[in-house]
Amino acid sequence: MQRALKTIALAAVMVAAGLSWSAAQDKGLENPRSTTFHTSMKDKKVVFVPLSMGFDLTEGWAAQMRKQADRLGYKFEIRDPAWSTDAGTKAIQSLITEKPDLMVIHNPDIQSYARLLKQAQAAGIKIVQINLESNTTTDSYVGADWTEIGQKAAEAIVDKCDTGKGISTQIAIDTGVPTAASDVFQLDGIYKVLSQHPDIQVVSQQATEYNPEKARSIMATVLQQHPDLCGGIGIWDNQDTGTASAIKEAGKSDQVFLVTSGGGNKVGCDNVTKGLFNLYISYNVPLQGDLLNQEIARLLMSDSPAGETKTMYFNPLTLITKANVNQRNCWTLDELK
Repeated sequence: MQRALKTIALAAVMVAAGLSWSAAQDKGLENPRSTTFHTSMKDKKVVFVPLSMGFDLTEGWAAQMRKQADRLGYKFEIRDPAWSTDAGTKAIQSLITEKPDLMVIHNPDIQSYARLLKQAQAAGIKIVQINLESNTTTDSYVGADWTEIGQKAAEAIVDKCDTGKGISTQIAIDTGVPTAASDVFQLDGIYKVLSQHPDIQVVSQQATEYNPEKARSIMATVLQQHPDLCGGIGIWDNQDTGTASAIKEAGKSDQVFLVTSGGGNKVGCDNVTKGLFNLYISYNVPLQGDLLNQEIARLLMSDSPAGETKTMYFNPLTLITKANVNQRNCWTLDELK
């Protein structure tokens, strides 16, 4: 009798447990990690200070940041300096007073914002630098490794223009702004490679200030002075459309091997297809935007003070030529919105 009672009691417990589990299954289980993820970002504020809006890189990053902000419920703003370092400085100074939770900074050069970034971190504002670094290291940097880009560009030029390979060993280099991270670090990468190939002659190295017309004028003059020019390295595809135009106008597209770099948008890829760029080193804006969003979310969730932990991630590069230019390697702004 006692054994029968125990059996009945056990069965009752099992039935009750089954009902409890059934009820949990019917209503689901709250995922505490999901709850923490969303509530930790709710109503926080992120501000983007670009070099300028209105071109592929900044518009692409902004489109992806805006999408994530809408999805996760935090505020996203842009303070556009419109290519003015003074306006960018004033924007950051104002933000230090306003104290958003996080700033995304696109530096015009390695020094102009360096002191302000330190002040912002001291004020408790977390900072992600995107694609162009400052001398000041902040919570995070996401973007291209400009030294690596310089090395890959120089290796490609050496392959085409070293002794016995091209019409000559003469090459030209077009920079953008001499104090920008894209220039100083890329030039270091270029010359690290060229130092191993002493026959390569750099017959011109001039700054274009990111201006395609100035780049066109410089290359036109270089080609007049050095008609046997074998190769050219440019810092940025937008400016290097001018360089490519000068080469084409001189009838030397089959002679001068032009290397440039950029965010991988469809316009740049089209210039590869047209034969204006021989090698297009893409740092892939959509990938950078994804990485940038991950860093924003990580920092907004973290309880660590601003500047306590500093990280960086150099994203992979894609070397685009006529042989591999395709929809997967190239993007349009409409696809990111």
